[in-house]
Amino acid sequence: MKLSQKFFIVFTLFVCIHTYAQQTQIQYLSGTGKDDTRQWQFYCTAGRNSGKWTTIAVPSCWELQGFGKYNYGLDKDSVRGKEQGLYKYHFNVPAAWKGKEVNIVFEGSMTDTEVKINGKAAGAKHQGSFYSFKYNISKLLKYGKDNLLEVTVSKHSANESVNKAERHGDFWIFGGIFRPVFLECLPAENISHVAVNALADGSFNAQLQLDDIKAANTVECALYTSDGKQVGNTFNAALKDNDTTVTLQAKANDIKTWTPEFPNLYKAVFTLKSGNNIIHTVEQKFGFRTVELRPGDGIYLNGIKIKFKGVCHHSFWPSSGRTTSKALSIADVQMMKDMNMNAVRMSHYPPDAHFLDACDSLGLMVLDELTGWHQNYDTEAGSKLVKEMIAHDVNHPSIVIWDNGNEGGFNFDLDHLFDEYDIQHRPLIHPWAIFRHTDTQHYINYDYGNGTHAHGHEIFFPTEFLHGLYDGGHGAGLDDYWNLMWNNPLSAGGFLWVFADEGVVRTDRDSMIDNDKDHAPDGIVGPYHEKEGSYYTIKEIWSPVYVEHREITPQFDGKLTIENRYFFTNINQCSFSWKFSKLPTPYDSSNKKEITGKATAPDIKPEEKGTLQLQLPKDFMQYDVLYVTASDPHGREIYTWSFPVKQPADIANEIVHKNGNNKVQVTEQDSLYVITANNITFHISRNTAKLVQVKNEKGIIPFTNGPQLTSSSELPQSVTYHQNDTAVVVEAAFKKKSLWQQLRWTIYPSGWIQLDAQYFPAQYEYPLLGINFHYPEANVKAVEYLGNGPYRVWKNRMKGTTLNVWDKQYNNTSTGEDWVYPEFKGYYSNFYWMKLITTAQPITIVCASEDIFLRLFTPKFAAKPYNTAPPFPDGDISFMHAITPIGTKSQKPEKMGPSGEPNMYYDYGNDGTYSKNVTLYFNLSGE
Repeated sequence: MKLSQKFFIVFTLFVCIHTYAQQTQIQYLSGTGKDDTRQWQFYCTAGRNSGKWTTIAVPSCWELQGFGKYNYGLDKDSVRGKEQGLYKYHFNVPAAWKGKEVNIVFEGSMTDTEVKINGKAAGAKHQGSFYSFKYNISKLLKYGKDNLLEVTVSKHSANESVNKAERHGDFWIFGGIFRPVFLECLPAENISHVAVNALADGSFNAQLQLDDIKAANTVECALYTSDGKQVGNTFNAALKDNDTTVTLQAKANDIKTWTPEFPNLYKAVFTLKSGNNIIHTVEQKFGFRTVELRPGDGIYLNGIKIKFKGVCHHSFWPSSGRTTSKALSIADVQMMKDMNMNAVRMSHYPPDAHFLDACDSLGLMVLDELTGWHQNYDTEAGSKLVKEMIAHDVNHPSIVIWDNGNEGGFNFDLDHLFDEYDIQHRPLIHPWAIFRHTDTQHYINYDYGNGTHAHGHEIFFPTEFLHGLYDGGHGAGLDDYWNLMWNNPLSAGGFLWVFADEGVVRTDRDSMIDNDKDHAPDGIVGPYHEKEGSYYTIKEIWSPVYVEHREITPQFDGKLTIENRYFFTNINQCSFSWKFSKLPTPYDSSNKKEITGKATAPDIKPEEKGTLQLQLPKDFMQYDVLYVTASDPHGREIYTWSFPVKQPADIANEIVHKNGNNKVQVTEQDSLYVITANNITFHISRNTAKLVQVKNEKGIIPFTNGPQLTSSSELPQSVTYHQNDTAVVVEAAFKKKSLWQQLRWTIYPSGWIQLDAQYFPAQYEYPLLGINFHYPEANVKAVEYLGNGPYRVWKNRMKGTTLNVWDKQYNNTSTGEDWVYPEFKGYYSNFYWMKLITTAQPITIVCASEDIFLRLFTPKFAAKPYNTAPPFPDGDISFMHAITPIGTKSQKPEKMGPSGEPNMYYDYGNDGTYSKNVTLYFNLSGE
């Protein structure tokens, strides 16, 4: 090796080491999250496992580690004010750190926190649970030697306003050092903080806070793309001794803005220099974007009026409480993006830094919130916490709005601090209030009244709406609300309550998951993120590609009208595929086949409509269903829509075989017609025309006591039968003004039995309409069916399902109390056929009528369900023309929009009447 080469390698190594030494160095004293912890010494003063020194994982919430007492914020807490955690941890710092500035940083500790280093106080007690704070401990350390960290954490604050704002709220409260603790080492002269304001026009402005400036005379800044390419030239600002702040400004050309659809990020590198010598280097990610609130108009991002499609989000995991992880934050944001959301509200406190990082990089607009729930911090404590929150979070481009408290938990004396501390001057709101030209009232009815909300003059976006208790809210009513919001120029969208059920693992109760009764099961997903039906309803309703309804007929030309509901994306940046499928039948799965293709994405600008053209196969009408999938510019599926090709009558004709080798036999026994076909015997009542018993050579099949109208119990005037060459027909006759117009059984030689029913609604408005049968629920093991699924529907939550053949195992899930999803019991739309798998013989039922709901038993509802336990029909299995909507914790369904109102039929047929018809085929013979 040549001497010059050796010199080059040594010089390069020196430069790298020297540059690294001038960066802020981080040394973790704890782990980084719920899956990466360190053991500290620990002593709990009250509750479980108290009164003794042991160890605990840090970060963590001590309740989840077996200490103290679990408390929901609304509890009457018997140990309030008594529960403390005492921590000890030994650590070393490099001898080379001596003479530099060393800070100890706590990312979050609940709640009052006192810190000692080597027996001496690091600083004043910190009060407030969800905020990052630090102490300069440079003079307290023993460099190159062992050091002792002692921390005393009080679960409840000595400041009663802190307790009222965050400890007495409608969410779980925990104790402990629940976010990471680390040391940061900076040069004695340093850049202590950076705040960036980068606008959509390329303007860049940074405010730097400096410490102990003596030798430094310049600060330089260079901007880079995410892949390391420098943007423009390096720019700088001169310094004088003892300067504490400096501003850097520049204008970048040809930049890509940050939006939730294209979350383009950049990096700024700030270098503190003395002449050519580098003293300190700081890197900061950011995005170019401009947020504006235009009174009487809307909220604008980069000059485009936007609407929030958002959800409220807690920092939470069942087995670790408020201690989360980077992986969990990424997974949460990805789930929100998968639901086609573009925004998230921090409820009701600032999140982990890695959650905001995920929102920055994956693309979600954020409402960041100072804690307060009906009550607020006092001005002294609140002022410190506002400063800490903004200093910690200010540079995240995802944050577009600050929230000062929640639902009355506002301290108006703090409002000016948001304006003063935030270099970007983001809008400020009071969630649940009319404030600064915004109306964010919670749980508004669909039509809230004149002069307010949708009928008011302020920009309206409820920061909580459609409370998702159990299976209510969220998807239920959302289609109505979203159409209202989408078409109102003053609407800026809204935020659903809440992302996940906040069920916590009770280490004091054999690891059961506790939702604190009806306080916490409000999620779109369960505690471990099990998906409820509303997940897919939201995904379809909030799809930025809106597909108009289209019937697939022989005349279908392959054209679908679509609307672009993006804000920054042309539809031609997306991709589309299609698939025609032939689906299996109850007795033959071998006939399944499909044909696929791709469609050219049309040029459709935001808020415009256009046509998607599918290239149809010539025999497309031979298939059962058409699927169309849209994917976004990043390859993520937006949604897959299903369109029936064949109608129920077509499918029924393929499945039902009527012929047999033997003639149908009929006899009369007392009050029964006893009819035998293909070794199956049917008992039909001569008084009611109901099916009383079914029996074959294997035994009795307990499918009985129907059909029974949900709206009437009247009996026929007569029940007669007649026989032809192929079948026996049993028919009931009713009074002229009866609700029943037709009730007819046809028994075929094959053993199939057909029911034709025709009836009137009992009145113009009614909750339920259909016919019921009885079958013992205890006998059911599973169901295989063709229809929309796999999730059940409500009258006001019809979207989010797919037409397919679904195979579902029986469960008795009570949504939000058990988490085996999809639920088995409930209503299923667009019913074609089902095969009920039982402990004895299977039952096959085929429907030849359109728009029929299959009802499978009655769901198990919570003991205190509020508006989320709508009435169900009598019986066990029903075939419905009309079903009920579902409400939310705070709203009855009829207040949530047109789809939540009672079923109404005012239409009339050619004879001046309007009736409902259903044709069903039953194979009660097993296979």
